[in-house]
Amino acid sequence: MVLFLFLTHLAIGIVFTLALVSREAGVKFFRFNAGLAAIVIAVAFAFRRLNDISVLGRAALVALSIAEVAVVAYWATVGRTLASIRPAIVVAAFLAGAATLVLQAIDVTAGWPLVVRVLAVASFLSSAALLGGTCTAMILGHWYLVIPSMQVSHLQSIVKVHIASIVVRVVVVVAAIFVGIFSWQPGVGPNFERYIFSVEGIFFWQRVLFGLAPVLLAYLTWETAKIRSPEAATGILYVDFFTVVVAEVLAKYLLLATRVPV
Repeated sequence: MVLFLFLTHLAIGIVFTLALVSREAGVKFFRFNAGLAAIVIAVAFAFRRLNDISVLGRAALVALSIAEVAVVAYWATVGRTLASIRPAIVVAAFLAGAATLVLQAIDVTAGWPLVVRVLAVASFLSSAALLGGTCTAMILGHWYLVIPSMQVSHLQSIVKVHIASIVVRVVVVVAAIFVGIFSWQPGVGPNFERYIFSVEGIFFWQRVLFGLAPVLLAYLTWETAKIRSPEAATGILYVDFFTVVVAEVLAKYLLLATRVPV
């Protein structure tokens, strides 16, 4: 379930960022990202067990399937044909992806307090935005090796999106930690404050460490992009993406283990 959620959020996040990159990146850039998203969703399906799945879980899988079909259709047609309906394909992929995240969050937190369920929805959406923004920024930085004449302003724009997603993610996680600590009641669920100071809490502190690392790395990326050095920015983004991946995998584990959507 942890890998299924992580891979789903990564793929949907990539889909979210496709509309934020300039066409100057070229047809192959968009085809590569769409193909990557489609492959990641396909792999995610392999980690989802279909036995004992709830109605909401099935609805989430249907929405994810629609997103997969739309992404594959986009990959198959971009730069080739059906240009008039491609915006509709992108919108369908975007809406189906967003619906998948919301339905997943509601399904995973079924029976939990309302505030936790709302935070879970915000957590899933912000997680997808962070994963997708980081991955797309990393690939776009690498694309300057393919198209050296591409304006650096395009990389700067996607880095701004990446920084914004980090800010939103940090706010959501801080809110979730606050609620997890101060809203706990005996017999309702695990004591989150006791958990984070126990031996098992090492996973929480790892999540905090890897989750805060992108703040510094995004700043360094922005500074290198400002001096028009996409190669250096790309190198930092590789490390940035690694830290985000580790942090978000841990976040999915902590949600299932502690009922706190960090």
